[in-house]
Amino acid sequence: MTRKTLQPPGWPRPKGYANGIVACGRLVFTAGIVGWNEQEAFPHKDLTGQFRQALLNARAILAEGGAAPADIVRITCYVTDKREYIAARADIGEAWREVLGKVFPCMAVVEVSALIEDDAKVELEVTAVVAEPGA
Repeated sequence: MTRKTLQPPGWPRPKGYANGIVACGRLVFTAGIVGWNEQEAFPHKDLTGQFRQALLNARAILAEGGAAPADIVRITCYVTDKREYIAARADIGEAWREVLGKVFPCMAVVEVSALIEDDAKVELEVTAVVAEPGA
């Protein structure tokens, strides 16, 4: 995959994400990833636990499409409580590094009033770009 982080001159470098990425390759998408396990049960009631599980779920789905965490170029995170997210950022960052490593895609966090699964506190959409064979 050809990948370049976009950092306009003079802009402050974002912490933990990229403002933009340009990439060429095969696209792998996910949607609707929440923090439940394989039995569709939520083992964690807290945001950090659910975020970690959602990242594990995303990693597993991406692997099915031949993508690794390093191939992630974009994540949209829908959270039900902005303040809870801000308070948990350090713990979420630790879970992120544990599950995905030092991957810094474009990222948006959006507060929503609810998610389809009543017990869900976070839902992820992930886009990855994988190098084409021989590229």
